[in-house]
Amino acid sequence: MEKATFAAGCFWGVEATFRQMPGVISTRVGYTGGKTENPTYKEVCTDRTGHAEAVEVEFDPAKVRYADLLKVFWENHDPTQVNRQGPDWGSQYRSAIFFHSPEQQAQAQAAKESLEKAHRYSKPIATQIVPAVTFYPAEDYHQQYLERRGLASCHISS
Repeated sequence: MEKATFAAGCFWGVEATFRQMPGVISTRVGYTGGKTENPTYKEVCTDRTGHAEAVEVEFDPAKVRYADLLKVFWENHDPTQVNRQGPDWGSQYRSAIFFHSPEQQAQAQAAKESLEKAHRYSKPIATQIVPAVTFYPAEDYHQQYLERRGLASCHISS
């Protein structure tokens, strides 16, 4: 099994989207990329922790490629937005790929460059591609939030 970590706005919709993919073993939402240890949702919402709302995806590379996860990431949010997605704003809603290996870094960078060269978006891509750091799981009530409420999604497709 391998891990992938993505931030693409509100983590509820991002998690629900990845959970639907064959080959994804598990997901968990949480906070990463900031300076505060063991942050709470309330702290992250102050925009002072430096953390992004993110989804950690455990996947079977024999059943789903990292490139496929990247494709879903790019297609299910607006990567040109800086510190926001739809009505949600703040650095916790930034677009970021937290890579776990040099191979993931290379694939993420190549995918970003390919989208930029193809002029897929009318504005520059703002997505950060940075090393994965400590991932702090969000509170239990955030885990599989939409699924437990019978909702399909809340994300904004590009």
